[in-house]
Formats: sequence, structure tokens, C-alpha cells
Amino acid sequence: MDSNLRELLDLVFRWVHLIAGIMWIGNSMLFNWLDRNLVMPENPKKGLIGEIWMVHSGGFYQVEKKHLAPAQMPNVLHWFKWQAYTTWISGIFLLGIVYYMGGGSFLVDPGVSKISVPAATAVGLGTLALAFATYDLLWRSPLKKHESVAAPLSLVIFAGIVFGLTHVLSARAAYIHVGALIGTVMAGNVFFHIMPAQRALVKATLEGREQDAALGAHAKQRSIHNNYMTFPLLFIMISNHFPSTYGHKYNWLVLFVIIVAGAGVRHFMNIRFTFKQWLPSLIAVVVVALVTLFFLIVRTPAATAASSAAATGPHEHVSYTAVSLVIGQRCLPCHSKTPTEAMFQVAPNGVMFDSPEQVRAYSERIKARAIIQRTMPFINKTGMTDDERELLATWIQGGAQIP
Repeated sequence: MDSNLRELLDLVFRWVHLIAGIMWIGNSMLFNWLDRNLVMPENPKKGLIGEIWMVHSGGFYQVEKKHLAPAQMPNVLHWFKWQAYTTWISGIFLLGIVYYMGGGSFLVDPGVSKISVPAATAVGLGTLALAFATYDLLWRSPLKKHESVAAPLSLVIFAGIVFGLTHVLSARAAYIHVGALIGTVMAGNVFFHIMPAQRALVKATLEGREQDAALGAHAKQRSIHNNYMTFPLLFIMISNHFPSTYGHKYNWLVLFVIIVAGAGVRHFMNIRFTFKQWLPSLIAVVVVALVTLFFLIVRTPAATAASSAAATGPHEHVSYTAVSLVIGQRCLPCHSKTPTEAMFQVAPNGVMFDSPEQVRAYSERIKARAIIQRTMPFINKTGMTDDERELLATWIQGGAQIP
């Protein structure tokens, strides 16, 4: 497929994905907030579960949650499903456009594994299907009534999947596939559990039968699961902007810490109206997560000679002539006004190294990406060596001198 056409499709589906995701997650958070703030008025109507008053956009809103009596169906009933389906469908298209097309340039990294593009594609898509099936079977089993067992077991399985993907696919692809997995579970909950339960409740009401409260409880359990997954998923959607996470030696651990922290924050936000110590607990989760990430990302000792050179200072003078040769061979194919790498029609993020002044201006960024994090060149497509990284590190520590 033509690269310009692929980029246009990327733009369209990414925009749709973002809009639909905002609507879906916004609805999820709103309804969970409503459930936790309902109050019972004096002399409540029959079937009333609770009500809430709100003010917004110049008016007052009264919202009631209730059990409908048999045959008591309103003329207009609003459903919330298409945001979830649109988010998932557009996300799957994005996965194909970005990772499975273009020869799998973003999908595989020879530095991670020697897997072929077709095999990596099968691993990616197969993981989505198998992970959802495993999750769904677990939470259909009798363990669903014992959340203190099912939830930790789900986390252990999930951690194994995160570890496995980061050791098979490229780092960025692994992170995004974890996000796609979470999105698949969430959309699957809507399609296979929440919507069927709602349709059954509506059907019973229309047929003049009592509603089955167990259906509502089942749908609510899956809805709460989705609610806990929202914060982790939001991070993964923007993770490509943070190479210090996916490019880390222990990227699987970094991601798992962020996922657990995001779900933990969401948990204490959910129970804040019934748990008096919710705020100190939430702060504790945030502090522990930040400290852990600090020691993982910031304080992890450098493991390569180039990283050590960047940290300890110059050992010898390096001329810009030598640096320009490395930049020209390893960086300019992508980071130029006229890239020669077929993956990019324009320089990624507008970063260009066509002149010595540009190289010097980005020297700290080169240090971070090519030397410390080693996420550039992208999946080391141009084959930068450790000696070349050390040379760049020494030049930068020497003041990044240019002619």
C-alpha cells in the first residue's frame, strides 16, 4: 500500500478511535459515578433504587435509577453500545494499518526476537482472542463469586501475557497489543455480557414479566471490570510518546507497574463515598508507583558502555567529522528534510539532522534516545553499533562541539 494512503488511513481511523474512546470511557465513568452518588428520597416511589440532582449547561437534571414494573416500558429508551463497538473496530483497523501493513516495520525487532512478520501477526491477533477467551471463561466459572481469588489470578495471567509479548514483538508493538487486549476484553464484555443482559431485562419488561435481578448484577460486574481497565488503557494509548517506558530493559515490569497503579487509583476513586480513608490510600498508591517508576526508569544503572560514557563524562576528544558519519549512516535515512527510509515520508516528529547546528540542538535528545534508552534508531533498523553509541556519548559529554 502507498505510504501516503496508509498515513491518511492512519489519521482517519486514529481520529475516529480517539473520539469514540472518549465517548465510551466518559459514559463508563459517568454511570459509575452516578451509581455511587444515588440517594433515596423521603417517601420513595415503588421500584426506585435511588436518585440524583445535577446542574449543568444552564439547567437542572433529575436522574432516577429504578426497577421497572412489568410492561412499564418508556416510549424512548437510550442505549449505550456503539461507542464501545466503534472504539474497538477502529482500534483493530489501526492495528492493521500501523503494525501489520508496510512489511511489519513497526511490528518486529530483530533485537528482541527473530520472529517473522506473519508469525508476529499471528501472535498478536491470536493473543487477543486467546486472552479474552481465558478471561471470559475464568469469570464465567464459579470463581466469579469469589473476586478475592479471581482478580489476583487474572492479574497473574495478565502479567504473563505482558512479559511474553515484550519478548516476542517490538517494544512499541508489545505495548499497543497489550492495549488492544484490554480493549478487546472491554468490548467483549459489552457485546457478550452487558448488552445481552440489558436486552433480557427489556424483553422481560415488555412481556410483562418480573426482571431478573441476577442479570443486572452480572452486567454490572463486567461494567466494573471495564471501569478498572480505563486508566491503564489510556496510558497505553499514549505510551508511544514515552520511550523511557517501552524502551526500558524491563519494559514489561514498567508497564505492569503502571497498569496496577492505574487500576488502583481507579479503585479508590470508586469507593471514595463508602471508604473514609480513600484519599490517603489513593495517595499511597500514587507515591508507591512513582517511587517504583523513579527507581526503574531514572535510577536504573546503565548497562552499556555508551550509557556509562554518557553518565561519567568524556574519555577522549571526538571530532564532529566522526559524529557526522554516524549521523549520516544511522539517523539521516529517517531524520532528514528528504528521508530515504520508505517508512517515513517526513522526518518523525519533525526532528532533522541535515546540518551540524541541528545535530547539536538535538544532542540531549540523541543522548536520551540513542544512548540511554537505545530506542533510536527505530528498532535499530540502520544497525547502529555499541561503538557508535559510545562515540556519540563521548562527543555529547565533551560539549557537542561542531565546526
